[in-house]
Amino acid sequence: MFQKIDKTLISAAQIEARIEQLAKQIIDDHKDFAEITIVPILTGAMIFTADLIRHMRVPIRINLITVSSYPGTALRTQGASILGKQLGDIAGRHVLLVDDILDSGNTIRAVVPVLQELGAARVRVAMLLSKNRPEAKGAQVDYVGFDIPDEFVVGYGLDFDGFYRNLPDIVTLKP
Repeated sequence: MFQKIDKTLISAAQIEARIEQLAKQIIDDHKDFAEITIVPILTGAMIFTADLIRHMRVPIRINLITVSSYPGTALRTQGASILGKQLGDIAGRHVLLVDDILDSGNTIRAVVPVLQELGAARVRVAMLLSKNRPEAKGAQVDYVGFDIPDEFVVGYGLDFDGFYRNLPDIVTLKP
């Protein structure tokens, strides 16, 4: 499986440093609020979320949502489908939606309205990666870890057919 790795786009050390910066920025932007409700989009954002919240020394709650955009071996988004929600009561809360990659923007456009309909006081979005694609430009994202070229990437939570999520770096695969 690992012989299929082509190149490393972002190293584990780069990811760690950038996440610490993002956490500081998020805390600064939320300093006037008693707590933040973190909503990671599973499964891809679980590693990013875990590392991010370790740097956030503020009261947080964690609620979950599961969305599928890349089923199986798809290399392009197939559209966002909400598969499950464990959001609890988010009415009046300041929500930070956390996702792994901004590709088409469809996931954000599907999930943010759900959070707003449930009464979130404010929804901000943190994204580990943002692809340089025209479709993604219209999606509202408040925090971006890295801008990347329009390439299919895996590692650090991102997968291909369920594999590679455990890689510490973000890499491309050989064709």
